[in-house]
Amino acid sequence: MDTEETFELEPAVRRIVALANRLDRDQAEVPWPRRRRESAAGNARLRRLVMPDGPRMASETDELVEVEGGRIHARVYRPRPGRLPVHLFFHGGGWCVGTVDERDPRCRQIAAGADCVVVSVDYRMAPENAFPTAPEDCYRALLWVVGESPRLDVDPTRTSVGGESAGGNLAAVVALMARDRSGPPLAFQWLDVPATDMTMSQPAVDATPPGYLLHRDDMEAYRQAYVMSEDDWTHPYASPLLAEDHTGLPPAWITTCAADPLRDDGRAYAAALEAAGVPVEHRHLTGHVHPSFAFTRIASAAAHERAAVGALRRALHPVP
Repeated sequence: MDTEETFELEPAVRRIVALANRLDRDQAEVPWPRRRRESAAGNARLRRLVMPDGPRMASETDELVEVEGGRIHARVYRPRPGRLPVHLFFHGGGWCVGTVDERDPRCRQIAAGADCVVVSVDYRMAPENAFPTAPEDCYRALLWVVGESPRLDVDPTRTSVGGESAGGNLAAVVALMARDRSGPPLAFQWLDVPATDMTMSQPAVDATPPGYLLHRDDMEAYRQAYVMSEDDWTHPYASPLLAEDHTGLPPAWITTCAADPLRDDGRAYAAALEAAGVPVEHRHLTGHVHPSFAFTRIASAAAHERAAVGALRRALHPVP
C-alpha cells in the first residue's frame, strides 16, 4: 500500500516538530497516569503555538453519560440557539492519553464552521480500561445523544462521528457498531490520520523513520496497553480495516499525512470503503506529520481544516 514518500516537511511544520522533539523524553518506564499528566502539560505548552482558540460558543456544558460499569463525561458545544445537527468527536492519544480540554479549540471551530452541536466524548482510558471499553463508551455516547436529543435540542436524523488518530479509529468503529447493531443512522464519518489496522502490518509503519512525532515504538506501547490480547488485534472493533464487510457505512472524509506511520492505515481504509461503494473523500497532505490536523495556525493545515469542516457542514445540512 505504501508509495514512495518524501519526508521533507513544510518549514513551519519542521519548526514545530523540532520544538516538540526537544520537549519529548523517554517515558517507557513512566506509569500511565503520570504520562497523561505530562502529556497534557506538554500539549498545553504547544497548543497556543499551533492552534487558535476557536470562536466563542453560545453555550458549553459538561454532561454525564451512563455507560457499562460507570459514567463518562461529554462536553457539548453549541454555536447558536435552535435545533441543529450533531457531531460526536473523539480525541486522539493512543487510547491511553489525551483530554477533552486539549481539543476545546478544535471542537469550537468545528461547531461554528459546520453549524452543528459538537459532543466531545471523554471515553475511559487504557490500560485501566482496555479494549473494548473505549469503543463501547463511544457507542453509548452516540445512543445517549440520540436519546437526549429533545433536551439537547439536536436533530438525531443528522448525526455524524469523527476523531483523530485513536479517535479516528473509534469513529470508524462506532460507524461499524451502528450498522451492525441497527443503531442510529449516521450521515458522515470524519477520520483524521486514523489507526485502522492493529496488526501494524501496513508498510508505512516500518518505512517511517523516527523523529516525526509518532514512531513504531510509540504505536507498540499504545497497542500493548489498549489491546492486551493478540487475538483481539484482528477484531473489527479494534481494526476496522479488517472488518469482513464495509458496505452500508456512512460517507467518509479521511486525512492522511506523508510523514506519518499511519498513512497507509488511512489509505487502505479509504480504498476498502470505496470498494464497498461508500463515498469517500481522501486527502493526503505532503510536508505534514501525524498531528498536523492540530497545526491550524499553519496556512496549509488551516486550509485543509476548512475543507474538512465544509464537507461536514454539507453532510449535516444537505440541500433538498
